[in-house]
Amino acid sequence: MKRMRSEKGAALIEAAITVPVILLICVGIFEFGRAYQTMQVLTNAAREGARMAVITASTDAAVTARVRSYMQAGSLPNHATAAVTVVRNVSMTGADTGSSIVIDYPFQFMVLNPVVRLIAPSDTKTGAPITMKSSALMRNES
Repeated sequence: MKRMRSEKGAALIEAAITVPVILLICVGIFEFGRAYQTMQVLTNAAREGARMAVITASTDAAVTARVRSYMQAGSLPNHATAAVTVVRNVSMTGADTGSSIVIDYPFQFMVLNPVVRLIAPSDTKTGAPITMKSSALMRNES
């Protein structure tokens, strides 16, 4: 009867259950914070490209190079694989035209993707990068 009331291993069992859950929550906070930071860099890179695209003397190659250099300065690891689309003379309200920049960036979670692959290894899309999209449109200055 006394052996059944002993709680010597209860703390160890509780720790074994709660520590992985707390670690997963902490890693999730870190990963989604990194994803948010990446989205902010992409948004600013698109704005920077749109600012350069509205200048009449700029070329599409120069705009793309400016966007990629901003992404590199923002420490994005796959900045070379991002798709950067420059569209000029986009019609806006009235007779105004603008320049548009669209960035498609493959974002990879560092810790969560391997954890998900452990849970569902047979799914081919599991752990694949997600595509973050950012765009900016600015009015052409004439």
